[in-house]
Amino acid sequence: MSDSTLTSFWRATNTLHAVVYFAPDAKQRYEALGLKGYWMGYFASRSASLGTPPADLVTATFHGFAPSIVERAIPDAWGRVDRDALLAERAAVAADALRPGLEGHDVDAMTTRLAGIAAGLDVAGKPLAAAQRELDAPDDPVQAFWHHLTVVREFRGDCHIAVLIAAGLGGTAANALQVAVGKAPAEQPALRGWDEAAWAAGVDDLRRRGWVDDDGVATDAGRQARERIEDATDRACAAFMDREATAHAVSVSDAVRAAARSVVGSGVVAFPNPTGSARP
Repeated sequence: MSDSTLTSFWRATNTLHAVVYFAPDAKQRYEALGLKGYWMGYFASRSASLGTPPADLVTATFHGFAPSIVERAIPDAWGRVDRDALLAERAAVAADALRPGLEGHDVDAMTTRLAGIAAGLDVAGKPLAAAQRELDAPDDPVQAFWHHLTVVREFRGDCHIAVLIAAGLGGTAANALQVAVGKAPAEQPALRGWDEAAWAAGVDDLRRRGWVDDDGVATDAGRQARERIEDATDRACAAFMDREATAHAVSVSDAVRAAARSVVGSGVVAFPNPTGSARP
């Protein structure tokens, strides 16, 4: 798979996965199960693939969130909701958000390829991908599509966190760099739970590296560093895909990218957004 094909494939899978975070009725649907507020729904629904993890484990696997915002939701969430019901509702929320944009696309064919990719991933050191892969695929075709795609997306996310850590970038600095290059909104500190002091420390880290100027705007060096991080993430992903998984990714890349563009056209995902998704 060429570098450009790989980049566009990962970008598309990230966009398609992310609909679950922007579905307009997600908060209400999770609250109907017993959860309280958007963030409890987010942290519990995404981490439920791991079981009923404590706050420290959620913070560790998600990387970019302040511990305090996680602790307001976890572990309280596990006393409010049935984990299996939550996982089922999450898949349903995602599929309902995807359906309008997937009309006319061959969902079954893409799902077959995505399942083949997921099966051929080396998930050692990649906890969210491994946990998602252990879940049973739903019977509903669009939910099954999102399930296998989410394994792939979390796989890249796990690789990305490893690259960020190797670069010495903590949660605040990593988020601040996303804001500085225009891939995340200015509201990112509040959306990720960081207070002013913590956020300022992250920006200072970037400034010392020469990656942002005195106004917190990315320098050329900062933009190049961000591109190197993305390239390193893509290389890490490629290193842990077997040949069959890579072949499936090559075969399905154009279809997944076209599907992602249609889903973006349906209006469910806006840019820039807190996930740092780039347009497919």
